[in-house]
Amino acid sequence: MRRDTFLKSMAALAAAGMVPTASWAQQAAAMKMMLPANPGGGWDTTGRALGKALQDAGVASSVTYDNKGGAAGAIGLAQFVNGSKNDPNALMVMGAVMLGGIITGKPPVTLKQVTPLARITSEYNVFVLPANSPFKNMGEVIAQLKKDPGSVKWGGGSRGSTEHIAAAMIAKAVGVDPAKINYVAFRGGGEAISAILGGNVTIGGSGLSEFAEYIATGKMKPVGVTSGERLASLNVPTLKEQGIDVEIGNWRGVYGAPGISKQQRDELVAKLEKATKSAAWQEALKKNDWTPAWLAGDAFASFVDTEFASLQDTMARAGMV
Repeated sequence: MRRDTFLKSMAALAAAGMVPTASWAQQAAAMKMMLPANPGGGWDTTGRALGKALQDAGVASSVTYDNKGGAAGAIGLAQFVNGSKNDPNALMVMGAVMLGGIITGKPPVTLKQVTPLARITSEYNVFVLPANSPFKNMGEVIAQLKKDPGSVKWGGGSRGSTEHIAAAMIAKAVGVDPAKINYVAFRGGGEAISAILGGNVTIGGSGLSEFAEYIATGKMKPVGVTSGERLASLNVPTLKEQGIDVEIGNWRGVYGAPGISKQQRDELVAKLEKATKSAAWQEALKKNDWTPAWLAGDAFASFVDTEFASLQDTMARAGMV
């Protein structure tokens, strides 16, 4: 076949939608996702659900994952900053916990070095007791906290996580010095879960998605949620219902690599938006009791800046920094 005839044939097929165009091929790129937490935690669950949604939506041909836990995500953030420069197919899952970790840990890398893409979910924390706990409810835990703050061992994510901040806020709300709480920070949700199941902490906190299966099987007893109203999928009193004036949420978002162009950023945002409309993502939202919280581009960047300032103020007032 002559070259000009071949090219005309291919053009006709492309016009009919029968061959992949350059933009289509670009949409279905192989993608890499940094999960700055150990397997089993909230960011890990979110990232893998998002990766499946990207593929189901047809905007990623494959997704590979890299778990790097520790320091409230700062270790993974550092690797993402240094190893993904100018990569238009690299993503990193993060959230409110990372802001707290940056505030308390003051790592050499910050979110200003990477590219904000979108906030995708919001979730509230649930506090649970081990199945063999001598305490029956949050009221008994608070009574012990007032009596001897150090004897109540709180377990959760890294220092500066939302459950750490919530524990400090609970202490302050009930008249206990937040600086006296005995908080045990774990590198990821999996480690915290093991500590709670083993009875190695008095009370544990995390997002409902991380504890749901253990609550359902009776291995953990939920005693309070940090939302303003009871969660639809878990009939447990809020902290406010129990006379503890504390409400705090936990959102999760996605960043792109350092140095990508505005066009590349916008393309990634479009892919994420398409993924969050997929059936796979809707199923993940329902399964994990995540609330959709889409906010993209410049608006998301401004939100993160505002959240950082607000969180820094809250942590300072709670005696955490």
